[in-house]
Amino acid sequence: MEEQVFYFQQQHWRLSAGKAIFWEEEKALILSDLHLGKAAHFRKAGIAVPAGIVQEDLFRLQRLITKYHPTQIIIVGDMFHSNENNDVQYFRIWRQQFAHIRFELVKGNHDIMPAAVYDTLQVTVHEQLTIRNIHFLHEPCEEDNGHNYTFSGHIHPGVTLPGVGKQRLRLPCFYFGRHCGILPAFGHFTGLAMLAPAAHENVFVIANKSIVQIQ
Repeated sequence: MEEQVFYFQQQHWRLSAGKAIFWEEEKALILSDLHLGKAAHFRKAGIAVPAGIVQEDLFRLQRLITKYHPTQIIIVGDMFHSNENNDVQYFRIWRQQFAHIRFELVKGNHDIMPAAVYDTLQVTVHEQLTIRNIHFLHEPCEEDNGHNYTFSGHIHPGVTLPGVGKQRLRLPCFYFGRHCGILPAFGHFTGLAMLAPAAHENVFVIANKSIVQIQ
């Protein structure tokens, strides 16, 4: 998958078209909003959902791990969607092949399983997390909060671009504001919240396997 190297806040960030960031200085793979278990949750409610979504998302994560060899994975909220189900059991088995990698979860509004379940998954849960004065929390910040910079997720950011003719393309993106950045949703089974970035803000759009800076 294509990537863009972005030097920002005196750090090197590799923005992947796989909807994740590799932070070179910390050897950390950063992503948000996997929503593992969402498909199984919907199927249990009688809603028809395509099979194999969790397997596909974890395979993409596996490819990123193989490419970047991180020592830690930081999930900026909503790693899981609801209570424990078969998709969570699938993650438990998948996790065993990466026992040497730390999984750090910044708790999101959908991460509601008991603490003991996260322990058995070898996932460390934080309300907020700060590394090198880079701050991580799930819901987007609105202003300078005393940290060097804040990364968040939650809203599944996207932008609208003109296509051929009168078409309008809705695409996921990485957003970097003055004080706060927002990561795209990693999971396939998610929607988009359209942003209207200001002229001074950096935005990288993900289209298929490509990533393009549009401002």
